[in-house]
Amino acid sequence: MMTTFDVLAEPTRRRMLDLLREEPRSVGELVELLGVSQPGASKHLRVLRQAGLVQARPEAQRRVYELIPAPLVEVDTWLQPYRRLWEHSLDALEQHLDRMPDEPDRPDRD
Repeated sequence: MMTTFDVLAEPTRRRMLDLLREEPRSVGELVELLGVSQPGASKHLRVLRQAGLVQARPEAQRRVYELIPAPLVEVDTWLQPYRRLWEHSLDALEQHLDRMPDEPDRPDRD
């Protein structure tokens, strides 16, 4: 079985999740927005569904997919120590910029 990290390693699946984060979408909408084939989109959606990242619900003659964010907690937990490193680096940059003398206003160039 694939881990959440394995599933997210594929760029098309990440783009699908980005679109589904905005709103639930049908396979047809995803095909159109991503520029992939219908069988290709269905294959990626099956992987996302098996990983528990999306769920499908019938709506008339089509299936609408929506994001299930809970499995992404694993990714967020893994990123936490790295986030602390980024925050430290950004804090250091902010302190450096605060210590720099202000430059005099320059006239705008046309």
